[in-house]
Amino acid sequence: MPPKIDALLALRGDGRLLVGRDRIAMLEAVAEQGSITKAAQALGFSYKGAWDAIAAINNLLPRPAVLTQAGGRRGGFAEVTEEGRRLIVAFRRLEEKLVRISTAIAEEGLGADSDRLFWSLAMKTSARNALHGQVVDVKRAAVNVEVTLKVSESNTVVAVITNESVDDLGLEPGREAVALVKSSFVMLAGGDQPPQISVRNKIFGTMVERVDGGVNSEVILDIGDGKFLTAVVTRQSIDDLGLAIGDRAYALFKASHVILAVG
Repeated sequence: MPPKIDALLALRGDGRLLVGRDRIAMLEAVAEQGSITKAAQALGFSYKGAWDAIAAINNLLPRPAVLTQAGGRRGGFAEVTEEGRRLIVAFRRLEEKLVRISTAIAEEGLGADSDRLFWSLAMKTSARNALHGQVVDVKRAAVNVEVTLKVSESNTVVAVITNESVDDLGLEPGREAVALVKSSFVMLAGGDQPPQISVRNKIFGTMVERVDGGVNSEVILDIGDGKFLTAVVTRQSIDDLGLAIGDRAYALFKASHVILAVG
């Protein structure tokens, strides 16, 4: 079903907010300020709230809405891409046609490009990591199938699912899908070389954010193409690894911990 438009001018799927005025305003502020920190300050958002919103949009689009350069809370820059600007234009177009929007969508549709912008945003999931990508390989065996999804120029995610699931989802090379991975399933390792460990997924990235709690820490890696991967691990393990903002690291998780979804 196409996204549902409510009276508050928010795009919704099954009652869940997809894109609203706040997120569009954040994209516009980033375009103007050139910085997520400054955009958050200008709109009265917390830095983490702004970062999470941008990361969520980036992860679920075919191409990122915002490109960033690591620098922590006081450095780096952010730039809204053509994909992000198209999302802004699409939303504002709907805003201008609020009274007629239901008829406009039914009769005209949003067009192929806009459809791609919105389909993956409509999923309801508790997984912290939701990475849009394209299936590049499907290897069948007697019981399980190994599916490889390209999520950025330099990284792929491998999932092991059943033959029945592959058939039900219509997975084949070229098909777009979203890989879902809980942040608690993700382990971390420092350095430029992948560790010798028996996990199928070893995603290389740069540490761009760390938020410490009482026992655990949330760590965000920039994995390229404006996409991010989040791990929740113990503070002690991060301290032992000696990881700091700007350091290179690997996110590690099993193929059996990956769930695939399609639109």
